[in-house]
Amino acid sequence: MQKKNKKRQRKTAVVFAILLAAVIIAAAGAVMFADRYYPLRHVDIINRYAEEFDLDPQLVCAVIHAESRFRVGVVSRAGASGLMQIMEETAYWIAPRAGLDDFSYDQILDPEINIRLGTYYLSTLKAYFGDLEVALAAYNAGRGRVGDWLNDSRYSSDGETLDQIPYAETREYVKRVISNQRIYEFLLRFENIFAR
Repeated sequence: MQKKNKKRQRKTAVVFAILLAAVIIAAAGAVMFADRYYPLRHVDIINRYAEEFDLDPQLVCAVIHAESRFRVGVVSRAGASGLMQIMEETAYWIAPRAGLDDFSYDQILDPEINIRLGTYYLSTLKAYFGDLEVALAAYNAGRGRVGDWLNDSRYSSDGETLDQIPYAETREYVKRVISNQRIYEFLLRFENIFAR
């Protein structure tokens, strides 16, 4: 009887060890997957400016993912730079309003500066338009262009929301940010595991 109990205990211990190893491997795989496809960097900076400018941190992360996939030194063909892909003219307009009086565009690749400016700008667009999807469209296509769409009955039936976004790139951008916002909401809950 004791032999059977010991044998059963050993079997249980082996099964438990295998299950534990499987869980550890799955968790490691999840961390590597998240870091590869949904990187998460500069969390302290994102949290600080999201709070200061009244935005959800997961929204800021989703915009950064859509704009640069968290690559600091990215410069677009159009000349937008950094994590949140800010154009020079826009950066100079934002800087004093965001509290950066001595701003120079050569600072735009600094994550602290870029996130501060991009978060402030996104916050102003959200406040101005009053609709997140419209604000995201404006972040991508420009405030003036989106204003024109809102005034065009082909794209907006109420002048406040967009029934249709005429640019495919902007349409996909808005969908991607909204979708990724949910993923970053999850990742930020476990930021100590995923943040680098």
